[in-house]
Amino acid sequence: MNTLGYFNIEVFGCQMNEHDAEVLRGMLSQMGYEETSSEEEADVLLLNTCAVREKAEHKVLAKIGMLKELKEKKPNMVIGICGCMVQQQWMADKIKRDFHHIDLVFGTHNLHYFPHLFRQVVEEGKRVFDVWESESGIVEELPKQRTSGIKAWVVITYGCNNFCSYCIVPYVRGRERSRKIEDIEKEVLDLASKGFKEVTLLGQNVDSYGKDMGLKGGFTQLLKRLDEIDGIERIRFMTSHPRDFDEELIEFISKSKRVCEHIHLPIQAGSNNILKKMNRGYTKEEYMELIERIREYIPHVSVTTDIMVGFPGESEEDFNDTLDVVKKVRFDNAYTFVYSKRKGTPAAEMEDQVDEKVKKERIQKLISEQQQISLEINKEMMGKTFEILVEGTSKNDSSVFTGRTRTNKIVHFRPNNTDNKDLEDNNEALDSEKLVGNLVNVKITEAKSYTIFGSLQDGLLGGN
Repeated sequence: MNTLGYFNIEVFGCQMNEHDAEVLRGMLSQMGYEETSSEEEADVLLLNTCAVREKAEHKVLAKIGMLKELKEKKPNMVIGICGCMVQQQWMADKIKRDFHHIDLVFGTHNLHYFPHLFRQVVEEGKRVFDVWESESGIVEELPKQRTSGIKAWVVITYGCNNFCSYCIVPYVRGRERSRKIEDIEKEVLDLASKGFKEVTLLGQNVDSYGKDMGLKGGFTQLLKRLDEIDGIERIRFMTSHPRDFDEELIEFISKSKRVCEHIHLPIQAGSNNILKKMNRGYTKEEYMELIERIREYIPHVSVTTDIMVGFPGESEEDFNDTLDVVKKVRFDNAYTFVYSKRKGTPAAEMEDQVDEKVKKERIQKLISEQQQISLEINKEMMGKTFEILVEGTSKNDSSVFTGRTRTNKIVHFRPNNTDNKDLEDNNEALDSEKLVGNLVNVKITEAKSYTIFGSLQDGLLGGN
């Protein structure tokens, strides 16, 4: 097939946006376009945007402004903006009004409609702005062009019903809709047949999977089905909500062959006062009891979380409650954020907005505390051997391989830095084509807060 041109997609935001970009790549490839890493070479340039934080929107708007010069050099280039940011009608209107070099804007609800919109721009030579106000049904069998042949995102739910007071997601992604178990299973079976080793199940709240279809314990049912698929070595999922993470799910994970011992469980705040204002639906005590149950069933589990500081009305006492949870729970890692106003959310209208200077001081205290805990936990790995799924080589040094433990710890190692002399002499076993995408044993030799190093121990594992 002759190439009609080249496309480039830049993704801002979460894993759901990464997955949407895979669909866009698939659509453009089917239309005859080829991907390029160069914006200057591209004939089609798409920005898939995020609206979760103000900083992300500012970054996108700055990027859009910079593209004006490129558009002047290549007037036939099609520049499109999609994703959560433009699902906000006021933002789509702003782009239409202020950035005349943008040709196409579409939202999250009509992603599947992209080929039709794109053809309107190309064939009719006009600007197209089409943002649907509400979600449509789930469209299956959309093409996907994944960037990796080892790991894959698999969406199980779209949208969210939680309406946390700070969160824009329900407004830009719509209400929760679950895919059928059969459709998810079919996709994972196809991935296994193509040699993928790991899948990550995606949803704003995976634990509530199936509720909209009347399924009881739907997420556990789904995991049980996927756990039987040969070829898939690891199953991950994100994100979970503490309110819906039940004992049946915990028990199944503890017995599962393929579901990894890593749980990302956002707490957001350690103060009951702030949790109530956030509309999170649980207390600090309930969250900590849940962590205890998880660790009772899965002793070697890795628990990570999201924490926000500076929510409206957060006092020093409230912040200290958050620090107290961090010290007691001892998360393996925490993604920490400063509260950001989101137009259209209840929190944006709340009084007692926290001073920016106070926010910065608190986030630094939180990061410092978590870094020390992460360092101490990672150091406990030293001298022990872990199963690693090798994902590739370092961008900066092709002799360094990178992979993850089942508990989602990133580990770097050199094949020639091994304790096993027989393996060191076996060039075939050390070939990158043999290692990447396969399971190996790596002994941890050095551990820091965010980086872990090790040495290869033996040959490929488990049916590879």
